[in-house]
Amino acid sequence: MVRAYGIKVPKSMKRKRSEEEIGSEAADYRRHDREDEGKTEDVIGDMPGIPVMPPADGSKKPGVIFILDKAPLEIGKVGNKHVLLNSDEHANFLKKQNKDPSEYRPDIVHQALLAILDSPLTKAGRLQALYVRSTRHALIEVKPHVRIPRTFRRFCGLMVQLLEKQKITAVGNREKLLTLIKNPVTDHLPVNSRKIGLSYSSSKLVQVRDYVAAASDNVDLIFVVGAMAHGIIDKGFIDDFISVSNYPLSAACCISRICNALEQKWKIL
Repeated sequence: MVRAYGIKVPKSMKRKRSEEEIGSEAADYRRHDREDEGKTEDVIGDMPGIPVMPPADGSKKPGVIFILDKAPLEIGKVGNKHVLLNSDEHANFLKKQNKDPSEYRPDIVHQALLAILDSPLTKAGRLQALYVRSTRHALIEVKPHVRIPRTFRRFCGLMVQLLEKQKITAVGNREKLLTLIKNPVTDHLPVNSRKIGLSYSSSKLVQVRDYVAAASDNVDLIFVVGAMAHGIIDKGFIDDFISVSNYPLSAACCISRICNALEQKWKIL
């Protein structure tokens, strides 16, 4: 019977082999990372639109306009990449720039947009327009039938591309789904409209269902909702300033209440 003996490998060869394996793994990781980034860029470069249901009788029905105010959408160069600054990933970078990380919450904008665009109100074709005003004075027009990325990472990539290229177009027909437009936002609003600002600090506490039920369908309702963690919206062009709860609510929660109230008013299921 022959005993099996292991072959002794010099330490230098082991070390060399280990370094080669590590280098190979690192190369694979970088390649996969580049592929993921490429996929993200492909997805956000051209976005598919979704059809909006037209009114059944072909007539124009009352709708609503949303403005997300003071949205913290700011690009910064971290390392060798331009990124959408946020408190989770770039807190140390922001502190070095003497900026408060808690003010950089683009996730609030993402959640608010999804709350609007996912609502039955929007799918029934009642969202007339949607605007986002950033803290850097950028004004973004969002088409009601756009598909916003579901994940925050891809949303950040989309916003970087939008702020750099000033537009995001649809696949096929090249329709502009998100566009940077000229300020002020009031130039883009209908004349016969009622601009309603929301804030927990308002002394006018209302039941949203009753508030929208009392509004005339001949007047376009425009709701201005703050898309920031702290602070108050610009009240310069607001006609009515209301609070919809005894408690401070997130932007997405406020929007959901408004959408639900309008869906009940217009019998949208």
